[in-house]
Amino acid sequence: MMSLLLSRRDLDFLLYEWLDVEQLTKRPYFAEHSRETFDGALDLAEEVATEHFATHNKRADANEPTFDGERVTMIPEVKRALDVFAGTGLMGAALPASVGGAQLPGVVARACFAWFQAANVGTAAYPFLTLGATNLLLAHGSPELVERYVKPMVDGRFHGTMCLSEPQAGSSLADIVTRAVRQDDGTYRVVGNKMWISGGDHELGENIVHLVLAKIPGGPAGVKGISLFVVPKFLPDGARNDVRLAGLNHKMGYRGTTNTMLNFGEAGEGAVGYLVGEPHRGLTYMFHMMNEARVGVGGGATALGYTGYLKALDYARNRPQGRPVAAKDPNALQVPIIEHADVRRMLLAQKSYVEGALALNLYCARLLDDEHTLPGSDAHLLLDVLTPIAKSWPSQWCLEANDLAIQVHGGYGYTREYDVEQHYRDNRLNPIHEGTHGIQGLDLLGRKVVMQGGAGLALLGSVIGTTVACGAAAGGELATWAASLGAAVTRIGEVTAALWGPGDPEIALANASIYLEAVGHTVVAWLWLEQALAAGEREGAFYAGKRQAARYFFRYELPKTGPQFDLLESRDRTTLEADPAWF
Repeated sequence: MMSLLLSRRDLDFLLYEWLDVEQLTKRPYFAEHSRETFDGALDLAEEVATEHFATHNKRADANEPTFDGERVTMIPEVKRALDVFAGTGLMGAALPASVGGAQLPGVVARACFAWFQAANVGTAAYPFLTLGATNLLLAHGSPELVERYVKPMVDGRFHGTMCLSEPQAGSSLADIVTRAVRQDDGTYRVVGNKMWISGGDHELGENIVHLVLAKIPGGPAGVKGISLFVVPKFLPDGARNDVRLAGLNHKMGYRGTTNTMLNFGEAGEGAVGYLVGEPHRGLTYMFHMMNEARVGVGGGATALGYTGYLKALDYARNRPQGRPVAAKDPNALQVPIIEHADVRRMLLAQKSYVEGALALNLYCARLLDDEHTLPGSDAHLLLDVLTPIAKSWPSQWCLEANDLAIQVHGGYGYTREYDVEQHYRDNRLNPIHEGTHGIQGLDLLGRKVVMQGGAGLALLGSVIGTTVACGAAAGGELATWAASLGAAVTRIGEVTAALWGPGDPEIALANASIYLEAVGHTVVAWLWLEQALAAGEREGAFYAGKRQAARYFFRYELPKTGPQFDLLESRDRTTLEADPAWF
């Protein structure tokens, strides 16, 4: 029976027929692996996600964690699932063998974790956060911190968080006021409040390793004065650190994930913290975790959109209603709703969004593998440009897929008896998680496409240009799509130059979110052309479906960018000139 979480056939196509991940085994770092070990990890992920995560997804949503002033209580299935997950070794799937990892390619590990996000994104958030903290400490922590905290996190005994936001600061990290005062023994005392901390308190493991942004008194003002600290819930001697849960936030989705306000140093001199790396470089270090989390949020959005699509598809195939528009006999049997053109339109739109987003997510994971194991690669620069798109495009358009999944279900779609309403609620958080669309738009247009004199944008254009040339050489419909894609890439260059030409950042960035959306659609069109080229003229329903989804994207979606580029190029001032008093 076909899974309603993800399509294993699609994963195999993307991993083996498109990205050719088997070639990675020729690199020394991955030499111990093979197609068999990759498939084994994917099989295990699907099995555990299906049997231990999906089975309590709705119960965790209906029975969110509670706090009685002393401890957090949640349904027992969450811990049982995480214990099973820890026992599989998948937490360390892509980590080095030196810390107990399996040293799988990140692209395979990313595909594995998508099963858990599709099955139960609330429970999957705990290992997601822990893995991000693990990777940050491996990159920037001292050997002592790695020894003390990383290995227990890989084993699943410790959990991790990242503590950035504060009640008064939100995303404006320059305005955080949490402080850290150095002690004679080299530790710090951390005092302050952190808000919106996912996984901030629970009893799912032996310890919680908080990565906390704070300012050392006397340091530079603004973001240049931010440092990063490990602040564990329990100290090495087993004593409780001065980290207290002030309360739980109650979100519309991800209800199985505790979301907290934490008080550091509430009881006395401050919570004991250990400096990560050098003073005043905390935001640089934290961006290691944040960028990983942004791609991961895009992956979670993709997984939620994908499972919603598969459930809408299953419903449309099995729900009889109505008759063909040309039917004349009212006594004729009703047909499955997939026979109606408008339902197929909605399903095609969902398919084009979720399969395009999955390709984007895996492509970025493959770039990370190249960055780490392919000397001289431009992967880091390309990944820098793609990160805001990889976070925001799936968060916007896979949410749209969830909206359409509800529409396909009709009146049943917004009832709690069906899964798709929860998938929509869960996914609605992702356009905000790890930086809103507006923040990602500012990052893309304000930094990524202009950094190093536009080198990142030029690299993206060159990589897409190679695909355009292949499409043109293939002829026929692929050549038509390639021409449309090439024209859109040219427009990106022209529009970027027009926006920045006058040297006025206020007007250049006024419509950065529209720029993000238009460039994102162009990038996903590129990945659909890539998939169409990989499918070639091979026969069968799977390949025909790939070609039809690509056709839909080029005919229905990519043309949307034309008016957006026109608006951007005009340097429209409508939003800038809207007086706050007019609202």
